[in-house]
Amino acid sequence: MRLAGSLQLALLLALSCGAAGLSIPLEVEQPPTIITHTSGPVIALPFDNSVTIGCEARGNPPPEYRWTKDGMDFTPPHITADKTHHTGGTFVLHNKHLFQFQGKYRCFAFNKLGTAMTEEIELMVPGVPKFPKEDIEPVVVKEGEPIVLKCDPPEGVGTRQIYWMSIGLQHIDQDDRVSMDLDGNLYFSNALQKDSRRDYCCFVSFSKIRAIVQKTAMAVVVKSLKPDNESADGSDATEAPPARIPGLLLPSGVQTEKVLLKGGDLRLECIPEGFPTPTVNWMKLGEKLPPRTTFNNFGKRLTIPAVDESDQGKYMCTARNSAGEAVHYFDVIVEEPPRWQTGPPRSQLTVIGSDVHVKCSVGGKPPPDITWRRNGEFFQDDPAGSRRVLDDTVVLHNARPEDSAVYQCEASSAHGSILANVNIMVTNVAPVILTSDYREYAVIVGGDVIMNCSVFSSPPPTISWAKDGSPETTKGERFFPLQNGALQIIRAEKDDSGEYVCAAFNMMGDSAVTAVLDVKDPTKIVAPPRDVQIVSGTTAQLMCQAEHDKSLRSTFEVVWRKDGEEIPLSFEENSRYVVDDGMLQIMNVNLSDQGIYSCIARTLLDEDSATALLTVLDVPDAPRNLQLSELQSPRNVSLSWVPGIDHNSSVTEFIVEYEESQWEPGRWRELQKVPGNQATAELALHGHLNYQFRVYAVNAVGPGPPSEPTERYKTPPAAPDRNPENIKIHGHLPHQMEISWEPLLPVEHNGPGLEYKVSYRKLGLEDHWKDHLVKRHSFVVRNTSTFVPYEIGIQSRNSHGWGPEPNVVTGYSGEDVPTAAPQDVAVEVINATVLRVSWTPVPPATVRGHLGGYNVHWSRKRSLLNPNRVFDDRQSLSFPGKRSNAIVPGLKPFAEYRLTVNVFNKKGNGPNSDPVTFNTPEGVPEQVPILTASNSQKDSVLLVWGPPLEANGILVGFLLKYHLINETTLEVVDSREMNITGADSTQWQLRGLEEGSLYRFHVSACTRAGCGPPLAHESATIAPEHLSLTPAVAPIQSSVESQQSNFSTHGWVIGTLCAVALLTLVTLMACFVRRNKGGKYAGTPPPRQRQDMFSMEKVKEKEDLHPDVESQGMNDDTFCEYSDSDEKPLKGSSLCSLNGNDTVGDSVSRDSLVDYADGEGEFNEDGSFIGEYSGHRHRGSVSEPNRTGPVVA
Repeated sequence: MRLAGSLQLALLLALSCGAAGLSIPLEVEQPPTIITHTSGPVIALPFDNSVTIGCEARGNPPPEYRWTKDGMDFTPPHITADKTHHTGGTFVLHNKHLFQFQGKYRCFAFNKLGTAMTEEIELMVPGVPKFPKEDIEPVVVKEGEPIVLKCDPPEGVGTRQIYWMSIGLQHIDQDDRVSMDLDGNLYFSNALQKDSRRDYCCFVSFSKIRAIVQKTAMAVVVKSLKPDNESADGSDATEAPPARIPGLLLPSGVQTEKVLLKGGDLRLECIPEGFPTPTVNWMKLGEKLPPRTTFNNFGKRLTIPAVDESDQGKYMCTARNSAGEAVHYFDVIVEEPPRWQTGPPRSQLTVIGSDVHVKCSVGGKPPPDITWRRNGEFFQDDPAGSRRVLDDTVVLHNARPEDSAVYQCEASSAHGSILANVNIMVTNVAPVILTSDYREYAVIVGGDVIMNCSVFSSPPPTISWAKDGSPETTKGERFFPLQNGALQIIRAEKDDSGEYVCAAFNMMGDSAVTAVLDVKDPTKIVAPPRDVQIVSGTTAQLMCQAEHDKSLRSTFEVVWRKDGEEIPLSFEENSRYVVDDGMLQIMNVNLSDQGIYSCIARTLLDEDSATALLTVLDVPDAPRNLQLSELQSPRNVSLSWVPGIDHNSSVTEFIVEYEESQWEPGRWRELQKVPGNQATAELALHGHLNYQFRVYAVNAVGPGPPSEPTERYKTPPAAPDRNPENIKIHGHLPHQMEISWEPLLPVEHNGPGLEYKVSYRKLGLEDHWKDHLVKRHSFVVRNTSTFVPYEIGIQSRNSHGWGPEPNVVTGYSGEDVPTAAPQDVAVEVINATVLRVSWTPVPPATVRGHLGGYNVHWSRKRSLLNPNRVFDDRQSLSFPGKRSNAIVPGLKPFAEYRLTVNVFNKKGNGPNSDPVTFNTPEGVPEQVPILTASNSQKDSVLLVWGPPLEANGILVGFLLKYHLINETTLEVVDSREMNITGADSTQWQLRGLEEGSLYRFHVSACTRAGCGPPLAHESATIAPEHLSLTPAVAPIQSSVESQQSNFSTHGWVIGTLCAVALLTLVTLMACFVRRNKGGKYAGTPPPRQRQDMFSMEKVKEKEDLHPDVESQGMNDDTFCEYSDSDEKPLKGSSLCSLNGNDTVGDSVSRDSLVDYADGEGEFNEDGSFIGEYSGHRHRGSVSEPNRTGPVVA
């Protein structure tokens, strides 16, 4: 029942919208309801071609229309038919017939259920306003008397403006003596002689019709007052008018009643007359004037805008001058046109047999008269019947269907009228649900939604909501049935999605509709834009990534706003704004782009927003208002300025520039830098220049534009402020001295006639200075002694005087090559490649210049190993400065050398010393170039190698080291070494090895100075079960690539390679039996785990092409490949010396090799030996050679 009452209230609200129609479907029969109509008054302007007066209504059956004019039936000349109605309610009147149609019109819309009517629509057809033609007699007054010139403007359309002007369109001046009232009349409080003229014209302007009319000109004659003792035709002398007590030209009488409507503007006028001109004062009796009161027309007009009841009362104006005063009272009454007190009466839908009350609550001052109509006809009280009219209320007792009609309530007074159409429907109707079936609703999670269920019925229905067939699902703290039948859900959840059924029923029947609710995910910005600082001219990027419900994809959009205004996006190429995948790019940013940017991600249902501040950094604006003022002297000035805007990047410095018109006109040069927090600079200027200055600011973005230049500032001439600098003394020839210096800049001349005085004398030998004046910036002193010190001074001067005293510098005359050679040259051999050379320095006097240093020259004459081999290797090193010894590296061991020393200066080298001959001791040999393993048996292997390319001494034998390798862990299990005596040994059959094991072999050549770096190679012995008659040849490998290229240059290498090649051809015949058991260098997997570089298929091809019967009886060995791949050295190996001190290391891995010679050497990753044996640390069997002592020339 609560819902039923709510629905009835809702229907009453719907039926009472203005006197408009019922908010019920047109399928239900209903009386007409006025929808729109022309509001009056309608003013037809002269330039309007036609006037349209319209009226439109809705109803079922569709309404028809009729019109009345001035209370009489009226048939419009041209009716416009409406598409949805049988007869239209709009007519058009054309201009040439408008005058005959002036009047008050009313529209009636009717069907079989009733008649609705409009308020009166007044049509006004004003003519063109004009003044009547008339002859106006001149106004003749005496001086001091008042004048009133009547305008009497014609009536017109809209507001009007009134002017008093002359025939020549010159305004008549108005003041406290001469003024115009609201009706346009011109008043003179007292006449003066200057008021006499014959062309006072009143002009009236009607802006709405764009017309100005003029009244016939009026003449005013002011007679002067003459003394009594003078005749009329005597002198023109006048006297002042006598004083006159004030009176009121407007308004007349003592009291005036002023009636105006509430909300209007109160205007009261008091225009006085009298002499002297009276002043006007205003007051309200009993209370103060309201604060909004204004006074116009020189105090003669009081204005109070938008009056209300509180502004009623008595007002008084007082006109006062020295002769007296006059007063006038205004009784102000504020009235009000008719108005609805609680709104117009509401239409009603009621059931048969009920009582209907229609109340027309109106107000106004004076109280309006109420007239009732039924279907447009006057409705009278029927005391004996069921229809009563009780002043402002109509009562229908026990209403029947025939009481259904349109009732009109019209309230009228002198200030206007108001009308309301009230539709009364007395009927019983089953519920008709106005909301469409299966209407879809969408809401965001957490939002509120209202699902409508608008029902029309009589009596009011009972409404219920259910989801999934159960009313219980729509109960709870989040579900609210509303008075109009709708269901509101607050804080919607995902589970609220589904179909809801609204059911309505009453005594006449029932009806139901379904509403579909879809609760969607909210739109949310997940990556909001961030505040950014951007340099002007670059591209700014603001990112805005948002998530939204997938079903709302078609309505999703991202909108960008700057400072609240939407950014216009364009797809043109020259557009500065580009939005792509949520990113806003602003091309070529400028200062106008700075501001707050808002990203709005929105769908049809919701939106989310985020903001970011874009700060544009730009170079500073140019400083302004440059001011130049002198300080202590004309050449010491102060420059000040006002900094420009820094554009969000603080100014770091100001640059003061100057331009002078004498030497470099138009070229600006930097004069001074000033910190950014300072706006003044003290400038020290040069003389005899015509300056102008400008300033620009620098910030982190860069330099800004320069300011406007100052006025020209000319400095007086003066002597030079400084002398030349950077004096240089050169001695390119032995008997002269060249002096040069940096000249003064042109702006430093300070005046005309610049030249330089060159002064010089021998240091410590002469007291007298020799002077020369020159204009160039160099001078040559000739006939000097070789390399003699001089004192030199350069002083500048011009026609206005000398510069400051010059600074004295010291220099030398020209150099010559040294004349003496170093003595006592001695050589001390440090080792086989390094020596120390010493000498006695030459006397300083023989250097004859600045000592440059000493050159050491040496050359290798012959090899001590092969005396018949002669060399001519010349080398030298320079050692700067004063010294008596030097270290010379890079010598070859076991060779004879020749060495000399000479001194040098800038001019050149002195003579060489006597040569010294010396020998270098033996050194360790180079690495053997090749190492191979062949004839692998179960306990032995044949090793073949070549002698070193450079023995660096007399070979005494070779050192062989071999290590047993664990093929699983790749660690060294056992290590041994042995000395192989004989310098010509190139192979060794190594026996006593373990069967089927992997070994790594190291061979190094030895001299008496020690053993050289070893060469490594891996190979494996044969297991008993794999013994074969086919020999295997191990691959050849060397870790020194540079040595491989020299193999072909040595005969023994060629012989060795030929032997190996022959052996290879023999062993290839047995490759089909088994693969190679040999290995690579350290760092490669054992033979069984790796694949040979040369596959056995290729070997088989060779066997097929070159069969060798003799190879059938060879052992099953494989020839290992020669490789340059890197190897990891063994770790933990202990090596035996040549003299038999063998030690075997435990737990040796393949990662590194133990250091030779007490740890002074180690193997590199490629198997080469790092370091060399020193003579005194060698543990080999070859005895150490004696150290070579110093050799003295």
